[in-house]
Amino acid sequence: MNLSYFIAKRISFKDAGGFSSTIHRIAVGSLAIGLGVAILSFMVLGGFQKTVSNRVYGFTGHFQVQRFQMSNAFEEAPMSLNSEFYMKSKTLPFLTKSQSFAHKAALLKGDEEVEGILMKGVGADFDTLAFSQYLVSGRMLHLPDSGTSNEIMLSRLVANKLLLEVGDKVTMYFVQDPPRFRRVVVVGIFETYLENFDEKIVIGELQTIRNLNGWTKDQIGGLELYIDDPSKSDQLIPELDAALDFDLRLIDSRDKFLEIFDWLTLLDTNVIVFISLIGFVAIFNMGAILFILIMERTQMIGLLKALGARNAQIRQIFFWNGMKILGRGLILGNLIGLGIGLLQDQFHLIPLDPSNYYMSYVPIDWNWPVFMALNIGIAILTSLVLWIPVIVISRIDPIKSIRFD
Repeated sequence: MNLSYFIAKRISFKDAGGFSSTIHRIAVGSLAIGLGVAILSFMVLGGFQKTVSNRVYGFTGHFQVQRFQMSNAFEEAPMSLNSEFYMKSKTLPFLTKSQSFAHKAALLKGDEEVEGILMKGVGADFDTLAFSQYLVSGRMLHLPDSGTSNEIMLSRLVANKLLLEVGDKVTMYFVQDPPRFRRVVVVGIFETYLENFDEKIVIGELQTIRNLNGWTKDQIGGLELYIDDPSKSDQLIPELDAALDFDLRLIDSRDKFLEIFDWLTLLDTNVIVFISLIGFVAIFNMGAILFILIMERTQMIGLLKALGARNAQIRQIFFWNGMKILGRGLILGNLIGLGIGLLQDQFHLIPLDPSNYYMSYVPIDWNWPVFMALNIGIAILTSLVLWIPVIVISRIDPIKSIRFD
């Protein structure tokens, strides 16, 4: 057996309740807490980013395709389902689905209040299964193959303002010349926690907007495109642009809702700074604690030198000691971080105010490559730092150290 490793094994955690034992446990604890907090930080950051992004994408798609128009009106110029792009989109391998839509401004009149809203008309290709996660009461729209259903879904925010519930009938007044109105029934109430949608969007049938605008059966306001990997959005833009008809434009949801995605990007910076500070403190503690252990073992070092041990051998003793602390700290840190993350993911122990955070509890994202990178990064940096205090060993004089007290 390696002599340095044998001695390191004998002196680490040797005396329960002793000074060395206490120092070892402080070192393991500080490293474990630092790693656990780092893992939890990335879990929460990833959870926030993924949850908010998915809510935006789930409501609008990753991209929208619309006709060019000079104005910034809420309502779109009609495009055709017979367009060349629509046919090409069915063959693009990275598109998971596309949904037709159109918007129309209106006033929604309850018994006592009137609210300005934007009706989003959806067609038969609307993914009701994916949208059902936002439904809090009632049911999804019934979208008939022919005719109109005169059904709508409201956000909880709009429903509360107008004192409406599932089953209530209301009147929608559409802003056009001449003004038109429709009597509709509320069949469902949804909640995304995103003010951009909940404050103004009402889900209705696309055919209703076609009838109001005088569009034909094949005309829509635009297409929502969903891709299989949102992280590759930038790479796919040129290919999508190349497939567009001359009168169509591509809109990236990240640009359309820039304030939301800028906020998510800002979170990245905050967490990186926070993790850097935690890592610096944890690694500095390791170096300081190992230095204390060397000073506490000064007599042992002097005795080993007097018996002929080389400085390199003695340095390896404390290096192996530090690696044992590092190993225990990493194991305990992973148990703390992953354990708390699992409890939060399963039981939602920490709630949030949806009006401020867009969700009702702290979300968790299981990003295993990031967790591995954290463990490897801390292990490498700590291993390098461990060599700094052991340099002191070469300066210890055997005679003085044996008499050291």
